[in-house]
Amino acid sequence: MYTVVFITVGSKEEAHRIAYELVNEGLAACVNIIGGVESIFYWQGKTETTPEHLLIAKTTKDRLDLLVKRTKELHTYSVPEIIWFALDGGLKEYLDWVRKSTERT
Repeated sequence: MYTVVFITVGSKEEAHRIAYELVNEGLAACVNIIGGVESIFYWQGKTETTPEHLLIAKTTKDRLDLLVKRTKELHTYSVPEIIWFALDGGLKEYLDWVRKSTERT
């Protein structure tokens, strides 16, 4: 029922823009932004290294598809990293807040 989504972006400004929109539109209850992430990846025939920011969004399974769609619309990468996993559990009061925060729209 609850999902955590990881999204990497190329700048602090993009991280804030996407996080704000996801929360403002009720697609995520909360988005944490972690700076100082270094990503090493294979892209277009070579290994790349780039600094990035990691967004950690908390949402519900019901809002996941809309969150992914909106993130793709807002993201500057042609193939953004948007990965997620279902939560096995958490503090009941926190999960209730996540549900209520994403049901408001």
